[in-house]
Amino acid sequence: MRLGGGGLWSLGAVLIAGLVLLPIVAVCWIAAFPTENIWPHLMSTTLPRYLTNTAILALGVGALASAMGAGSAWLITMYRFPGAGALEWLLLLPLAIPAYVGAYALVDFLDYSGPLQVLLRETMGWHSARDYWFPAVRSRGAAVVVLAASLYPYIYLLTRAAFREQSGGSYEVARALGAGPLALFWRVGLPLARPAIAAGAAIAMMETVADFGVVDYFGVQTLTTGIFTTWLEAGNAGGAAQIACVILAVVFALFALEKSGRRRARYHNSARQARPVTRVTLKGGAGALATCATFIPFGLGFVLPVAVISHHAWLHPEAWFGPGLGRALGHTLATGGIAAVLTVTAALFMVYGVRLTGRKLPRLLLPLTTLGYAAPGAVLAVGILIPLAALDHRVADLVQAVTGTDPGLLLTGSATGIVLAYLVRFFALAQGAADSAFGRVSPSLPMAARSLGRSAGGALREVYLPLMKGSVGSALLLVFVDCVKELPATMLLRPFNYETLATRVHEKASLENLGEAAPPALLVMAVGLLAVALLARANLRGRG
Repeated sequence: MRLGGGGLWSLGAVLIAGLVLLPIVAVCWIAAFPTENIWPHLMSTTLPRYLTNTAILALGVGALASAMGAGSAWLITMYRFPGAGALEWLLLLPLAIPAYVGAYALVDFLDYSGPLQVLLRETMGWHSARDYWFPAVRSRGAAVVVLAASLYPYIYLLTRAAFREQSGGSYEVARALGAGPLALFWRVGLPLARPAIAAGAAIAMMETVADFGVVDYFGVQTLTTGIFTTWLEAGNAGGAAQIACVILAVVFALFALEKSGRRRARYHNSARQARPVTRVTLKGGAGALATCATFIPFGLGFVLPVAVISHHAWLHPEAWFGPGLGRALGHTLATGGIAAVLTVTAALFMVYGVRLTGRKLPRLLLPLTTLGYAAPGAVLAVGILIPLAALDHRVADLVQAVTGTDPGLLLTGSATGIVLAYLVRFFALAQGAADSAFGRVSPSLPMAARSLGRSAGGALREVYLPLMKGSVGSALLLVFVDCVKELPATMLLRPFNYETLATRVHEKASLENLGEAAPPALLVMAVGLLAVALLARANLRGRG
């Protein structure tokens, strides 16, 4: 059977979709056919605790992050107060801070030897912990606060857009009928923005379920830490896959909730040009209270982590020249850069192939490839490492049989697994950017190129890519930044003695050595700020 140009693009799109979906299928297969079935043991011992802690964390983070994000969005949209213009964009900055860095900073600040408790003892004349009560720092509640402070920007972005899309006339009518500020929020603003809040909360809860760094540092046993314990400590890959399937079920339910919220997040105004919301000026105590209320999420999510980590970096300048930091930086740049290029290239190929051929199978598979983004890194690691290790051993045996030389582990002994996990995990980001960019190119331009004798590949190179270079560059940056921050997949898939910035931060902080953890943490945050700056720029253009 011969394949034309369109057939080759279609086949390539199907193969890429298969690569992205393979780890999830592998997890389900390993869980269904484990070498040793410990599911009854998990059900009767640790799984209920994992599920309970995960549920409490997810619900707590969803509620607190919604309060932070929706409350800040309402104040920024409806009122003018001191600092509102700056805080509108500063509230996005916690997206640049990995949640695990925020956890290290909060513990350092609130711990017995931290500045807050030291100040309390010196001020009140207390001599030891027996003289006063202080809440436990490493607790489930503290984990909720850290994760909510890191994740509320998702809700803030969606809710702010929802509030802005509403007609100012509805608020004016409500005011004329005697509604005060609280009634205006509860009866008018909140009901209309509820789908956007639900969508943002679902994203925050998915990230909470996927988190490893925060819960591991605080000693909270969740489904994600259960994968590490069952696989690395108990040596049972099948049991780890079974826990991973539970995580997949939870995350896909939240993923469906997020999709449902996005579908219902838009409302149509009756007027062709809806009147914009008129912001009310707050002065005096009301203005100061609004400033404090919007500063608190920003302070918890950005100011505190940056201040604490920068303080340790200042106190330990020698850590910038510590052994291993340069190597970890090189590994991070290499794996993140290669993964970003491969991911964006694969996304461009697949989206273009689907648009070019219009065949049913690639078109059906395209939305399924977004599931990788919903799958936590630890789950993908299970679905990648076990099949990859089996393939690695077979390749090594084949090479040895042919050449008589043992090549060692070529795949699992290198960063191949990490790059593959990054590609699967963040393919949805690149795919979304590519699909949007292709949609903005007028169909007449590639049609003209094809009429002049250009092949499908030629039209892509000479027409699409020059017009899409801004979107492609943004996609490369966003994927690279997420690769730099990814912790659980990197920890499970890295070869022996292979460090990245994220794993170095986690290992040094776990040993209570924030002095050496500070430089790589600052580097990770600096990379994250690039993505936030890009996001703020896109939002500014969208308003224009």
